[in-house]
Order: sequence, then C-alpha cells, then structure tokens
Amino acid sequence: MDAHEVNRVRAKLALYVADVFASVPRKDQRTKGDCYLRGLMLDGRRKSIQAMASRLPDGNEQRVGSVNACCHWSTRPPG
Repeated sequence: MDAHEVNRVRAKLALYVADVFASVPRKDQRTKGDCYLRGLMLDGRRKSIQAMASRLPDGNEQRVGSVNACCHWSTRPPG
C-alpha cells in the first residue's frame, strides 16, 4: 500500500466510524469508539481490551475499554 491508498482507507474508516457512532451524543465517546473499532480491525488473535490497547499507538486500556461502558447499544436493527 502506498501513502495515497493508506489515506484513502483512513478516510473511508473515518466515515464508517462516524456512521456507526452517530447516535452517541458526546464527542469524547465517539473518539473512544474510533479507537475501539481500530483495535478490533488490527492483526492479532487476541481482541481483549489489553491486547488491542497495546497494538494501538493512541490506545490505552481505559480509552479502548470505556466504549462498552459508556455507549448504550440498541438491540433493535436500524430502520
């Protein structure tokens, strides 16, 4: 992947994250959601909070893990 392709993928990911977390009212919670999703998508077998946080340059356990505690997920499908 060259730099242009990486930037294109980052832009697509940003749009996806914005869509997934659009219903979350606070910006800091949406930022934590971004960190959590990136952790899930990275290589690595373990997807625990600790393992994901260690693989993210801007991740820490509180930031990655708090998305599950702060966000209220609807069990109803959108639409």
